[in-house]
Amino acid sequence: MIISSFSSYVLPLNLKNTLSSYSRDKASISITPPFNQVIKHGALQRSCSISDSEPLRFCPCGRRHFLQAAAATFLSASPANASDYKAILNRVHPPKPDWYEEFYASVLDSGSMKSYEAEISAYKSQLFSNLRGKAKKVLEIGIGTGPNLKYYAGDADVEVFGVDPNGKMEKYAHEAAKAAGLLPANFNFIQAVGEAIPLNDASVDAVIGTLVLCSVADVNQTLQEVKRVLRPGGAYVFVEHVAAKDGTLLRFVQNVVDPLQQTLADGCHLTRETGKKIFEAGFSTLDLNTAFLSNAAFINPQVYGIATR
Repeated sequence: MIISSFSSYVLPLNLKNTLSSYSRDKASISITPPFNQVIKHGALQRSCSISDSEPLRFCPCGRRHFLQAAAATFLSASPANASDYKAILNRVHPPKPDWYEEFYASVLDSGSMKSYEAEISAYKSQLFSNLRGKAKKVLEIGIGTGPNLKYYAGDADVEVFGVDPNGKMEKYAHEAAKAAGLLPANFNFIQAVGEAIPLNDASVDAVIGTLVLCSVADVNQTLQEVKRVLRPGGAYVFVEHVAAKDGTLLRFVQNVVDPLQQTLADGCHLTRETGKKIFEAGFSTLDLNTAFLSNAAFINPQVYGIATR
């Protein structure tokens, strides 16, 4: 099977250098690292190659355009102080049967992502080490069952706000917070979406998001919300999977599998140019790197880094 052939690729983790290419037999997947150092957003010309996998090109995905247009319709008002964030939650993430939400949460908690988390752990350890002793109030969007909490929630004085549209994730996230050493009073689970975060402007020191922008209805709105709730100088720490380069076998597989992926993985898109979206969001500085993970199959390449408000 084509999918299994991708999952068998083995690439070493290298935290100092981004991966520039990968090839096996006649199949070649080229990855153009968009950034390998801190970039000052205002000083970078738009003519530069800023893309997840190739210079300044977007996938003409009709489904994505429809979702973004629909989200824009009911997110026209700024949710900066939205008391109706629950209404926006229901519009962006329509309620699903309890059995489905519980099943999805239990699958994630049971270790379905175990091999991925084992490989990405070195990247996460490096990224989250930047928050130790610096971020006292942390927001994690798409917190899910809380696999990231062990990396940053060990300090006794850290307060964490975990946002997720699936309310069934809460009990698992609380268990993960407790295992990470976070005081119960310092963990707050909020059922909400990234497009309307029910926190005040400039209220947190850091925002974390891993594998979440693939499934939000409006990536741009979510990133603006991230910037809004961050204090000046605050950090946005991210790990996201993005579209492979056009014309590659991997991109072909992603295009074919994408509709099924959205259905089975709670709205996850395989062909989004998320790295470019983060760049265009207007952060003051951005350190964005690209990697190819052997255990991520067609959920590749991945971008990871830190942006500063």
